[in-house]
Amino acid sequence: MTITADTADLALVPGRVVLDEIVGLRGPWSAVVVAGDVLTIVDLHGNQAVDTLVYDAADHTRRYSAAATVAAQQNLFLSTGSVLRDADGEPLMTLVADEVGNHDTVGGACSQESNTLRYGHHTKHQHACVENFLIEGAKWGLGKRDLVSNINFFMNVPVEADGTLGIVDGLSAPGKRLAIRAERDVLVLVSNCPQINNPCNGFDPTPVRMIVTRGE
Repeated sequence: MTITADTADLALVPGRVVLDEIVGLRGPWSAVVVAGDVLTIVDLHGNQAVDTLVYDAADHTRRYSAAATVAAQQNLFLSTGSVLRDADGEPLMTLVADEVGNHDTVGGACSQESNTLRYGHHTKHQHACVENFLIEGAKWGLGKRDLVSNINFFMNVPVEADGTLGIVDGLSAPGKRLAIRAERDVLVLVSNCPQINNPCNGFDPTPVRMIVTRGE
């Protein structure tokens, strides 16, 4: 754990800092966030997509469900007040503060296969989010069968009237933050998106910061 003097000021929800880590550009990250603790994600340089999956820490088969989350809130996008739910509709985490106001639930995670399909065979060698999830998830006994539709924090994916999706310039900016509170002990799995073929990272992946605070 690396705690610096400005950590408490960066956290969106006050409390005792129990974790403060930088996720390197293009890198994976994971941690168990215990019930009641709040994870603040800081977009250090702006316009950086943070692909995220959430699992019950004790039972990884109980995991984030995009379908249940979207249906419950009747909104495709996440912002303050959004509850991340498992397939049974039970809360995993709640977005309690948000300086951006719009986060994607449907764009999915890039992979070497999807890069090849979308951008050409010359991109097949490029590292991607699915690979990050598999590398980091293996530390917790997770594999391909455990990967589901993920959240893309800070990623801007508008939906047109005809149902088509676009990946466009992000709405975030340097230092923008969001905070999600754990409603039970959860495992948070992150890919700090390495994509360089579309604007989700401004064509320039950058680090993000993860801060967990605990109420006194």
